[in-house]
Amino acid sequence: MIERIGKVIVRHWMTTKVVTINKEASIQEALAVMKQGSIRHLPVVDQDGRLLGWVTDADLRGVLIASMLEELTLEDVMIRRPFTVTPDMSLEEASHLILDKRIGGLPVVEGEKLIGVITTVDILSAFITFMGMFSHSSRLDVKITTPRTSLHEIIRLVRQHDAEVISVCHLPSEEDEDMTYSLRLKKCDLKPILEDLKEKGIEVLSSIS
Repeated sequence: MIERIGKVIVRHWMTTKVVTINKEASIQEALAVMKQGSIRHLPVVDQDGRLLGWVTDADLRGVLIASMLEELTLEDVMIRRPFTVTPDMSLEEASHLILDKRIGGLPVVEGEKLIGVITTVDILSAFITFMGMFSHSSRLDVKITTPRTSLHEIIRLVRQHDAEVISVCHLPSEEDEDMTYSLRLKKCDLKPILEDLKEKGIEVLSSIS
């Protein structure tokens, strides 16, 4: 779980410059378009931009030999009712859908019209941004071993040293029931914070200044 403020939606992270193709295109044409655009998913749309189907490079390579023996178009092999998301759906919901269905991306639609695509790369980029990994930051992993200590107390202690908390992530553990958290801070000197945490009996698993 990442502690952030505000709702993060698909619209903010989707790709809007989408490469598309028409249903009459051949398998070879679609593969060439994918190779040229360095993409692995291709929405099939009509002349008005309405989503008709969805193909992946794996789908197309699976029928490549058959397409050499008979004339096949994307209309013959495309997924006609692909999973889709709306631009105002939360990024968390879209992430769950991609993970549950084990797919690499989703078309983003308003009504029947395609307005974007969101992929696992887009979601990973969002996650890294939320965690503050793209910014100059420090990291602190702590374990709460006593019931008297709370996450709120740790954050309060960190802020006493004028450190700015960028994000907080709960790190699940199968070994014990103690709560472990990773705090991403704006770049700072961790030494006085580490000394204070140790004095309070809070176990520090690792730290990166």
